[in-house]
Amino acid sequence: MFFRRRTTPAPNPITLDEPSLPNRLSPRSPDEAIKPTAAPPPPERPERRRGGFLATISGLLTFAVVIAMGAMLGLTLFQRQVQEPGPLPADKVVVIPSRSGTGEIAEILRREGVIAHTGLFEFAARFSGKPPLKAGEYNFKAHASIGEAIDTVTTGKQVQHAVTFPEGLTSEQIVVRLNENDILTGEIGEIPSEGSLLPDTYKFERGATRQQIVNLMKAKQKEVLNQIWLRRSAEVPVRTPAEMVTLASIVEKETGRADERPRVAGVFVNRLNKRMKLQSDPTIVYGLVGGRGTLGRGIQRSEIDRATPYNTYVIEGLPPGPIANPGRAALEAVANPSRTKDLFFVADGTGGHAFAENLEGHQRNVARWRQVEKSRQAPPDAVDKAEPPADGAAPPRASAYAPGSNAFALDGATQGPRPRAFDASEGTKLDPLRNKTYDLGSPKTVPALKQP
Repeated sequence: MFFRRRTTPAPNPITLDEPSLPNRLSPRSPDEAIKPTAAPPPPERPERRRGGFLATISGLLTFAVVIAMGAMLGLTLFQRQVQEPGPLPADKVVVIPSRSGTGEIAEILRREGVIAHTGLFEFAARFSGKPPLKAGEYNFKAHASIGEAIDTVTTGKQVQHAVTFPEGLTSEQIVVRLNENDILTGEIGEIPSEGSLLPDTYKFERGATRQQIVNLMKAKQKEVLNQIWLRRSAEVPVRTPAEMVTLASIVEKETGRADERPRVAGVFVNRLNKRMKLQSDPTIVYGLVGGRGTLGRGIQRSEIDRATPYNTYVIEGLPPGPIANPGRAALEAVANPSRTKDLFFVADGTGGHAFAENLEGHQRNVARWRQVEKSRQAPPDAVDKAEPPADGAAPPRASAYAPGSNAFALDGATQGPRPRAFDASEGTKLDPLRNKTYDLGSPKTVPALKQP
C-alpha cells in the first residue's frame, strides 16, 4: 500500500516591495523617531456590588445594637429612680376615690406626700406590666418607693377595719352602732329580729355597707346556731332553735363570766323542768324598754310585778322571744348546761354569783350580798328584790340583785369590783366599745378588750 506524502506549502517570503504590507521596516527619519506611548489601561474588572437586602440588614442590626444599649442604660436609670425611697416620713393611710384615673391617683399620692414625681409614677404604672390601679383605702409605708406605692395600689389589699359588738346587745343597739359608724355606707332597711345577729368582731373595708354587716351577722348566727343545735343535750327542755336562742339571751344578760354561763343555764333548765317561773331580772327590763335594752337605773319595786309579755316574774316558761343577741358561748351553755340541782343565784360582789339548791341557802347568799351593798352605800330608793316581804315568806326567785346600787350607776362612780348584770354599760356612755371602729393594720388603735 502506497502512501502519498502530504507536503505543506512553504509560506511566501516577505519582500520589501510587496505592497500589501506597510513599510514598517523602512528606515525612519529623525522626525519620525520612536516616541513613548502610554500603556493601555488594564482590563476593567466587574464591580462586586453588595446586595441591597444585606446592606439593610446590616444597618438595622447596627441601629438595634445602639438602641438596645441606650434602652438598657435608660432602663437601669429608670429602675433606680423607681426603687429609690420616697419622701413619706411615716406610715400614712390614703383614700383613693372610685373611678380615679392613673393621673388622678398620681396627683393624690403627690399631694399626700407619698411620691415626688407624678410623671415617673404614671409611666411606671402604665408600662410596668402590673395590674391596673384600684380605688380604695391603702396604708403606705414610710419612705415607700414608687414601685412599692404601685404594688400597694395594684394588689388591692386595703386597710381592714373592724367593728365589735359585745354579746348581749339588742338588735336596736347594734343598728344604732352601725348607723353611727362613719366608715360604713348606706342605710339599714329595718331592724333585724331580736336574737338573729351573732355578736362578734367583723372586718370590713372602707365603702362596705351597713346592710352587708347585718347580712353577715345573720348568716354567721344561722351557721353557729345550726351547729350547736345538732349537738345539744336531749335533757334541755327547748323544742326549737328559736327557744334555745331565747333562753341563751337570758343567760347572756344574767352573767358575763364564761365559767358561769353553763351553771346559770343549768339553773334555768332546772326551773323549766320543775315548772317554776324563771324570774330573771333582765326580762323585766326588756318588757319595759324593748330594744333599747337598758333602763339606766335600777328596777323599781312596782315594775317587778308589772305584767308584760317578757316579765318572767309574771309569765310562766320562756318569754315570746329573745331579749338580746346571745353569743356563741351562751348558746353552747344552754345546749349543754351544767348538771346541778341549783335553783337560785345571787351576785356575790366579786363579779360572779353565789348559787344555791334551796331557799335557805339562797337567803344566806342574799344576806351576804346585802352586806356588800351596804358597804357601797346604796341610794335610798334601791330595791333589793331578795328582801322577804312583810309576812316573812320569801318568793323562790332565781336571781336576786340590787339594781339600784352603784353597780349600775352611770356617772362612773362605782367603787370596787362591779358585777355584770342586765343593766351593764353596753349601749351607754360608759361602754368602752361604743361607736368604735378599729384599723386592724395599726395595732396601736385596737384596744385590749376586758375579759368578763
